[in-house]
Parts: sequence; structure tokens; C-alpha cells
Amino acid sequence: MTINGRLIERVVNVRLHLADFLRQDLRLTGTHLGCEHGVCGACTVIVDGEPVRSCLMLAVQADGSNVRTIEGVALSKDLPHPVQAAFKKHHALQCGFCTPGVIATAVALLEQNPVRTDDELREAISGHICRCTGYQQIMDAVREAADQLARERLQK
Repeated sequence: MTINGRLIERVVNVRLHLADFLRQDLRLTGTHLGCEHGVCGACTVIVDGEPVRSCLMLAVQADGSNVRTIEGVALSKDLPHPVQAAFKKHHALQCGFCTPGVIATAVALLEQNPVRTDDELREAISGHICRCTGYQQIMDAVREAADQLARERLQK
């Protein structure tokens, strides 16, 4: 599979979850494990452009896929993704535990189509449990990133 733009080849146990492979084998610890039942959203990564709960996907299921973790979302080393920049601007994180999963979901959604209603944005992040922010700052950040990406798309 390709992870964050890098081809990775490994032989793994058929029961190894993608989250554990990323964290333990590759030391990509930005992907957090919360409930390990696909409920909290903390482990969300982007697989072939779609947000996926990596605690529910086996590593072998990602064979041949393109996987992006929070470590691979930034546009470059010095340039964060617009979603990341908006999260910082709007203080859309406190403890940060849910943040990588929420950002992965928002990035996947907005890269598919940044023109989104607030209801669509709320629906997208509704599968993420955040116990700190109350979600308003998260919504403000995702809305700002959506608007910025939509403007950029129009300029092309």
C-alpha cells in the first residue's frame, strides 16, 4: 500500500487492524485509538479518498490502497492543509485526542467537494466524539476550510 505518499510493503498477520499497523509497525501515532469499535472516530484515516475507521479495517484489506494519516494531510512540511490551519485559527481542539480523526474526515469530504451545506458538514463530523470543544469551534473551522477550498476551486 501507499501511506502518505510512500510505498510500504510488509507481511502482516491477517488479523492485524490497520490502526495497529499504522501505530505499532510504522510508528504513525497520530492515528489515535479510542473505543476500538468504530464508534468514536478517533482512528479515522483516509483510504482511497474516503474516511475509514482504521480500528475496523484489517491491514490486509488496505493492500494496494492509498492511505493518508494525519501525518500525511499537510500540503507540505511548512504548509498545513486548509482544514488544519482553520482548526488552529478557531481553537477547534483542546485535548487533541479526536482531532486527527475529525480532520481526516473533513479533508476527505472537502477534497471530494468543498461546496457543502452546514447540515452536510454537521453530518460528516457527527460520527466523532469530542468531549472538550462542544463542536462549535470544530464546525467553525470546517466551515471556514470548506469556504476557502470552494473559492480556490472557482479560481482554477
